[in-house]
Amino acid sequence: MKTKILLLFIIIHSFTFAQKSKSVKIDSLKTFGDYIIYEGDTLVIELREVQLLDKVKFPSDKDRRYYLWFRDKVIKSYPYATYAAEKLAVLDERLQKIPSKSKKKKYILMAQHYMENEFSDKLKKLTRTNGRIMIKLIHRQTDETVYNLIKDYRSGWNAFWYNATASMFDLSLKLPYDPLNIDEDFLIEQILQREFIEGTLIEQKPKTPIYFDEIKEKRKLLKQSK
Repeated sequence: MKTKILLLFIIIHSFTFAQKSKSVKIDSLKTFGDYIIYEGDTLVIELREVQLLDKVKFPSDKDRRYYLWFRDKVIKSYPYATYAAEKLAVLDERLQKIPSKSKKKKYILMAQHYMENEFSDKLKKLTRTNGRIMIKLIHRQTDETVYNLIKDYRSGWNAFWYNATASMFDLSLKLPYDPLNIDEDFLIEQILQREFIEGTLIEQKPKTPIYFDEIKEKRKLLKQSK
């Protein structure tokens, strides 16, 4: 369950200024709600929202080994998906400024060649499982399946994504990311959330926000209804 931890609460709990917005002088400090006045300067206290996750429990040692193996795959695949999402965002932004269809096509081809030089050799080192996870995570980050992205960026992206993913990993480019209804996707999201908290991965916000706690609760209700 998501818990909001107010980092300043322990410090200010013993003072009674909060409810009536009255200032309290502490040596040279004056506090007003989420503000501190120190010698005429106003300091804003930013309260961070911290997510706490349940400890992972494994029914067997085999399950623990599988989790660690799959976790490694997710950690390796996530940067590729976020990289692709970043480049797509830049591509979209620049294409909107290009009025000519022919010039747009040329720009997409140029982006394709850039991505191939940056990406292809690294993709060849990934396993089929990495490829499947990456396709799902691209959907997570962009809110579009790789197949739909190909439809949107036919020329360059068609050649690049088909050759780099489907033919390389023998996978469907229509693979969706659905952590609510697909067990593997829920596991992926659980791993991501844990690695974001631990700092193993740097979070890139997906195009459509994902509320993991809500997904967990809905999954419980779905299981209870069966």
